[in-house]
Amino acid sequence: MFEPRLALASLSGQSDAEWAASADEFAGAAFLGGIALDDPTREAAREMVARDREEFLPDDPIDFVDRQLGALADADLRPGFNVRTTTLAPLREVAAVCADHDAVLELNAHCRQDEMCRAGAGQALLSDPDRLREQVAAAAGEGADVSVKVRAELPDVDLRAVARTVGDAGGGAVHVDAMDSEAVVAEVAEVADETELFVIANNGVRDETTVREYLAYGADAVSVGRPSDDPRVLRRVRTAVDGWFGETDEDGDGAEPSAEVNA
Repeated sequence: MFEPRLALASLSGQSDAEWAASADEFAGAAFLGGIALDDPTREAAREMVARDREEFLPDDPIDFVDRQLGALADADLRPGFNVRTTTLAPLREVAAVCADHDAVLELNAHCRQDEMCRAGAGQALLSDPDRLREQVAAAAGEGADVSVKVRAELPDVDLRAVARTVGDAGGGAVHVDAMDSEAVVAEVAEVADETELFVIANNGVRDETTVREYLAYGADAVSVGRPSDDPRVLRRVRTAVDGWFGETDEDGDGAEPSAEVNA
C-alpha cells in the first residue's frame, strides 16, 4: 500500500497538506483530515468546535479534499484522507476524488466524541457492521483504496469481526489504534492473513521498541499520531521500520520478535 511502512495518522483539524509535506522525507503515507462530509457529521463537528476542539469545516468538503490532495501531487509519500459521514452520496464523491489522486480513502470508525457518535459516525460504526460494510463497499466501488481506522478496548466490539467485514466489503486496510491493548494487533493480523488486508498499527509509536512490538504482532506498517510534527521521533521510527524490514528473510517472513517484545 505504501513504502516505507511508516504513516502519519490524522489529527482532527490539524492534518493538512502542509503538515504531510513537511514529513515526506520520513513517511510513506500521510492521512489528512479528519473531515466531516454530510450535514449530520458537519453539525457534530460544529458542536465540537464550540467546545474548543479543532475541526476542518470548509464550505465545500469535497473541493477541500481535492485541493489538499492536489497540493501533495509532488510529495514523496502517498496521501490519504480520513472522513466521517452518515450518508453514502458524499462518500462516493470523495472516494472518486481520492481515486483520481491515487490517495487512500480512510473511513473514520475511530472518533469517540459524543457528538459524532450520536450522529452515527466515528466509533459508532464499529457496533453497526451492516452500515460499516455499506460504507466500505460504496467507497471501494468508486475505485478508491479503502482503509478503516478503528479503536481497540471497546466493550462488545470484536475487531477480528470488524476486520472480516472490511475485507469482505472490498476494503484494503485496517488502521488500528491499539490504545493500551497492543496485542489486539495480532488478532487483526490473523484475519488480515486470510483477507489480504494491510494492517497499520497506531498508538504510542515513538521508537524502536514500540515499532518492533507492533511489527512482531503482525502489523504491516506503523503510524505516528501526535508527535508527527517532531522530526526527531519520525527519524527514530523510520530507522526502526527500515531496520525491521531490512531483517526480513527471502521468504518474506518478518524479523523475529525481540526478547523484550516476547517478555
